[in-house]
Amino acid sequence: MKTVKYFFALICALMPSLALLSQSSSTMELSLTLKDAQDYAVKKNKMVAAARMDVIASKDALWETISNGLPQINATGSFTDNLKLVTTLLPGEFFGQPGVKIPVRFGSQFTSGATFQASTLIFNAPYLIGVETAKLAQKLSEHNLTRTELDTKETVSMTYFLILVSERSLQIVERNLANLNETLKATQAMLAAGMAEQTDVDQMMANVKSVENTKSQLERTIELNYNMLRFQLGVPADTKIVLKETLETIESQVNVEALLSKEFDYRQNVNYILSEDQEKLSLLALKSQKAAILPTLSGFYNYGVNGMGDKISDLRWFKNSMTGLQLSFPIFASGHRYAGIRKAQINLEKARTTKEMVTEQLLIQEKQLRYNLINANMQYKTQKENVELSKRVYESMENKYRHGMASSIELTQANSLYLQAENNCISALMSLLQTKIALDKLLNNL
Repeated sequence: MKTVKYFFALICALMPSLALLSQSSSTMELSLTLKDAQDYAVKKNKMVAAARMDVIASKDALWETISNGLPQINATGSFTDNLKLVTTLLPGEFFGQPGVKIPVRFGSQFTSGATFQASTLIFNAPYLIGVETAKLAQKLSEHNLTRTELDTKETVSMTYFLILVSERSLQIVERNLANLNETLKATQAMLAAGMAEQTDVDQMMANVKSVENTKSQLERTIELNYNMLRFQLGVPADTKIVLKETLETIESQVNVEALLSKEFDYRQNVNYILSEDQEKLSLLALKSQKAAILPTLSGFYNYGVNGMGDKISDLRWFKNSMTGLQLSFPIFASGHRYAGIRKAQINLEKARTTKEMVTEQLLIQEKQLRYNLINANMQYKTQKENVELSKRVYESMENKYRHGMASSIELTQANSLYLQAENNCISALMSLLQTKIALDKLLNNL
């Protein structure tokens, strides 16, 4: 009885650990809308995490730059055992022995000292510009983080759409495969009744096999797309992902007219902002080169104690201190500073040219994306109509085939045209979604 009670108590004690072990060994599952996937990727994506660490590092770099001009305090200490004191020869006249050199040892057996030095930078033009450069570099890292987040949201959206489109294609193929299998059974029955030929059965079996291969390829493609999404989300490879939104939901959110009506301000685009930051950095680099010809003024204060004696326990201590200013003025550098200024001027012109080029690219990209969106919307509507037409033709041909009024080749052609129309419609929808996301990104709508 005691053994049973002990065993029951042991099980109760281990229950929390067993539950935790079960949770850790179970596969994580994520149910995500498109917005959820974008937000999750911004938090967990490795590229975004690296950009976020760059922002943190830039803050430390700013303080590192500022601290270079703040008061600095250093301390040094020393202890020396003069194993053999320095000996020098002095004229004998000092000791009442003219005409001879008298060897004399200087110093003491032991010397010790400690020094405290405080210094501060009073004026240095490159330092002041360096602080401004570090502040701008911090903003640049923050803007780069924004661009990385936008890029990540865009790629996650594309993959999300790709999975939904692939799954829709798989549904179409599975539905078509079911129809073909029914037609195959009907053809086999017709063959048994002498109303069809063996070639008709063979043709239908070939059609079924072809569609089965297409289905297998789509299943592999879907799994590959899920793996791509897992990588973008920054989750383990065995994570189960469930997409909560359907293709119909995503499609209903596409409002082409509203998107086309939005104004575009290229100055708010992150790529333009980054090019502007680079121009400012180049300008500060030029100012820093020019400021190098200005003097540098610093102040210092020293305080120290020195101990001397022939016994460690009997050292005599003496204090010393000083304060002062130090002025450094560059005079001649063999053209080094002039070359640096010219190089900085060239880099500034390059940065301004790059900003102008980015501006032109953004304006052209906006026009192209608006045109692409209009065209993609028209193409999608046309392909939807083609699907309905192809479906009616296929159903009519299938009905004729079952009544012996059409051949298997005609049915195969009608089926191929219907599948092609479905694929074209899916491709047109994917193109529409891709163009919408690209324009949303350009307009800072992600």
